[in-house]
Amino acid sequence: MTNFVVKTLANAAALAVAIWLLAGITLDDGSSLGRRTLTLLLVALVFGLVNFIVKPVVKLFSLPLFVLTLGLFTLVVNALMLMLTSWLAEQLDLSFHVDGFWTAVLGGLIISVVSWAVNLVLPDKN
Repeated sequence: MTNFVVKTLANAAALAVAIWLLAGITLDDGSSLGRRTLTLLLVALVFGLVNFIVKPVVKLFSLPLFVLTLGLFTLVVNALMLMLTSWLAEQLDLSFHVDGFWTAVLGGLIISVVSWAVNLVLPDKN
């Protein structure tokens, strides 16, 4: 349970950095800090579930592309997971949006780097 909370907080921090750095990734949920924080945590939860459930299946079916591109296809998969999160957030009436594939590629790269850095700092409980 603690590991789940840590990963969700790391995802929230990474998403917040991507939202802050890229104009094409937005979280427009009113002006209340509490409301924006709650929305960010819910989007981080959706993002975590997408990465836990969908990403392994996509990676399995696209394994030849990972080998062929020496792992660079990971950027495409991360972008697709971010775009899926944006679509799911829209379906759940959360105000998170990603504008296009290339924004998602950059966002996925930022989220990967920030998540890695945050997970280095946060405790890892199994």
